[in-house]
Amino acid sequence: QVQLVESGGGLVQAGDSLRLSCAASGRTFRMSAMGWFRQAPGKEREFVGGISRSGGTTYYADSVKGRFTISRDNAKNTVYLQMNSLKPEDTASYYCAADRFDSVVVNNPASWGQGTQVTVSA
Repeated sequence: QVQLVESGGGLVQAGDSLRLSCAASGRTFRMSAMGWFRQAPGKEREFVGGISRSGGTTYYADSVKGRFTISRDNAKNTVYLQMNSLKPEDTASYYCAADRFDSVVVNNPASWGQGTQVTVSA
């Protein structure tokens, strides 16, 4: 099983950029698609985007498409979420997840990180 630790969250202003990282331990990282999810207070956790195990395929929620970019470095066992043009509605706790297979929509998450908070002020 993959253990995941997110970092990089913080408080930023609308229009700013932020990059989240998710460091993974475990040999199965390279076999797993990875995804980012977020959860705002009082709301359900929602899918943000995902990346295939090779890094060749990505998929994004409509709400972040064109602003967020997911990438991974399999040599470093790390997946990234580059967030540009941040909006107050992007405020949430962000979680990375490892899929059991190679689904870029990460509909079979096997592991979750503890989350990192992103707060975007207007």
